[in-house]
Amino acid sequence: MVDADVAGDAGRVVVVTGGSRGMGREMCRGFAAQGDRVVVASRKAPACEALAAQLRDEFGATALGVGAHVGRWADCDALVDRVLDEFGRIDVLVNNAGMSPLYPSLDEVTEELFDKVIAVNLRGAFRLGSRVGKLMADGDGGSIVNISSIAAVEPSPVELPYATAKAGLNALTVGLARAYAPKVRVNTVMPGPFRTDIAENWPPEVLQRFEDGTIPLRRVGEADEIVGAVLYLTGPTASYTTGSTIKIDGGLAWST
Repeated sequence: MVDADVAGDAGRVVVVTGGSRGMGREMCRGFAAQGDRVVVASRKAPACEALAAQLRDEFGATALGVGAHVGRWADCDALVDRVLDEFGRIDVLVNNAGMSPLYPSLDEVTEELFDKVIAVNLRGAFRLGSRVGKLMADGDGGSIVNISSIAAVEPSPVELPYATAKAGLNALTVGLARAYAPKVRVNTVMPGPFRTDIAENWPPEVLQRFEDGTIPLRRVGEADEIVGAVLYLTGPTASYTTGSTIKIDGGLAWST
């Protein structure tokens, strides 16, 4: 049996959702740099294809861009089918896609907004994790990483639908880890505030508060600072790690 944690001659097949920008983009670059074959998936196909082309040019990697709205069950299945048609297997899945739209107040959250947040942050990860986990368990094994948020354990009123979905994602990690053991490892990375395109919409006072001491490290994270944890959890040195959570937030959660 091939150990899916160890890249073969052609490298592992890695699928990253929400992969075209922000932290997902940096994860794709990290996997490509170590010789993995990378599938960049997100809602906008042109952005995925553009990054895949950059990975091929910069790293000589095998890379594929696929448009997929992970909030839609059919899109999740289509993504898996496309990867299987192209490569025949999936060794690593990173459920990174997420969204947290603003709303004026909790009582003004619409059913449409709530359903959309749950769909993108949780439903898609459930469908992809369940289907890919089964494929891995029936094959040579593999690794799944779910990208959650510290909002899952320290929810605030301004992001409660998102926090609810991420709390569900944490539970999903444990359930999938037990369902598909021993051949499939499933873990969570739980980031705090990171400087991505989403952070461009933060009011200046929010960033200032983080840097003034709310975060023990006195700054927000940079997108590439999540890569090490993801590469670790999907690599051979994490071979006895499953159902676990790694918090990457500069010490913010549980710091007070």
